[in-house]
Amino acid sequence: MSTGKYPQATTNRSVARSAGVIGLATLVSRLLGFLRDIVIARLFGVYIYAQAFVIAFRIPNLFRDLVGEGATNAAFVPVFSEYTSRHSKEEFWELANVVLNLLLIILMSITILGIIFSPVIVRFIAPGFISSPEKLAATIKLNRIIFPYVLLISLSAYSMGILNSLKNFAVSAFAPCLLNISIIVFAILFGEGICGLAWGILVGGVLQLAIQLPVLYKKGFRLKIPKTLNHPAARNIGKLMLPRILSSCIYQLNNFVDSIFGSLAWIVGEGGVAVLYFSYRLIQFPLGVFSNALSQAILPTLSTQALEEAQGQLKRTLSWGLRAVFFIMLPAGVAFMVLARPMVITLFGGGRFDAYSAGLTSRALFFYSLGLFAYGGTKILQSCFFSLKDTVTPTKIAAVSLILNIILNATLIFPLKIAGIALATSISGVITFFILFFLLEKKIGYFGSREILFSFLRVLAASLGMGIVCFFAGKLNVNKFLNLAASITAGVISYIIFCFIFRVREMRQLWNWIMFKQVIR
Repeated sequence: MSTGKYPQATTNRSVARSAGVIGLATLVSRLLGFLRDIVIARLFGVYIYAQAFVIAFRIPNLFRDLVGEGATNAAFVPVFSEYTSRHSKEEFWELANVVLNLLLIILMSITILGIIFSPVIVRFIAPGFISSPEKLAATIKLNRIIFPYVLLISLSAYSMGILNSLKNFAVSAFAPCLLNISIIVFAILFGEGICGLAWGILVGGVLQLAIQLPVLYKKGFRLKIPKTLNHPAARNIGKLMLPRILSSCIYQLNNFVDSIFGSLAWIVGEGGVAVLYFSYRLIQFPLGVFSNALSQAILPTLSTQALEEAQGQLKRTLSWGLRAVFFIMLPAGVAFMVLARPMVITLFGGGRFDAYSAGLTSRALFFYSLGLFAYGGTKILQSCFFSLKDTVTPTKIAAVSLILNIILNATLIFPLKIAGIALATSISGVITFFILFFLLEKKIGYFGSREILFSFLRVLAASLGMGIVCFFAGKLNVNKFLNLAASITAGVISYIIFCFIFRVREMRQLWNWIMFKQVIR
């Protein structure tokens, strides 16, 4: 239990500092990711090769989430965090080696099978591609080249899990930047040769892993072949991983459902899967920079606080985390809705990314933005469930979300076409958030829902005011870059002003923290 004059404030400040490091790294990575997507968009638009790349890259990402980053967040960090406080260093590194060897066996098997069965997998994920032999062949070829990325990125995620358990976030957080740099360099070198993107991914995967190895070595890791793989803590990780794997399967199936519907060009128009990719990449910017960073930083703290009997600090940390997410995600969602078209045209427009591509992408972005606050909030709620070593409840709710998403996709795709897929994702995301919220409150007791609600409403009011300012600021009718810059600048300034007008507590806390008058409580 933390001590001091403001123990909870100190904890929140520590989490905020860690989240800031991760957020800064993610910001750099996302900016590089934008540059990467701009290069891809202008080289390929939303047509054959862009669609082939999106599907081919999505399939290895499924397995990355199953045995890589998803397992790291749900199973590795809580168990390893407990080991750092209750066991010796020798026992900690023994467990790390056992888990590594088990992962290698699993990952190598998945990689080999994935390369062999790529034709079957692609046909299942993108049935709309079957009617286009050229598109199908390109996707299968790319998928086979990219599949070893599963092994590389999962080992990188394993390294991140160990370092995060030791409260070391910086190197792992900056590692994804190398992937984006690699893809950009190879895309430019190969030009319109689609294989350049694939080789860029593989080289980036190697670099992401390599940059973490010196830090692991410095912390005390030494690669060893354990005498036995039968370790009690490894079994505990396995028990936590199984429902998390199922949950990840369901989450990825949600993405694949979107891909399946998006590949039906005769309904949504040509380029559906690429349109969904580019629009959701914009949504991922605030999610990655802030909510994902915060949920990653807050998990070790919640895992430690979950060991306390009263769990009072856990509840306060959880409440603070949700309010912090809404403080950023609500204005970001409103800004995306108001500035969807100018943002897409300014960032991606040019080359093969024409007016048709921009129109569909901006519509999808608008409807994705409706659920942005829920996507971010769900990350925090899931981290709390994981800290309590409950991976079953999020899995059950993810299954409900999958069924709901399928029904909504099938219902909305005909009247709204590609925008219907984005709206279905938002609706199912909002419902998922509220279900998890009420289930968690039932599990741990009241954690400040009244305070969270009032904070939400005040931030929403400030965000709507900001949206109006952004709308009129974008009517300058000058250069598109200046228009977008003026809108964003006016939006940020007006949001700060409206937060003070509507007495948003989080803005006052942030202001006081910046001015070193007091710490965040």
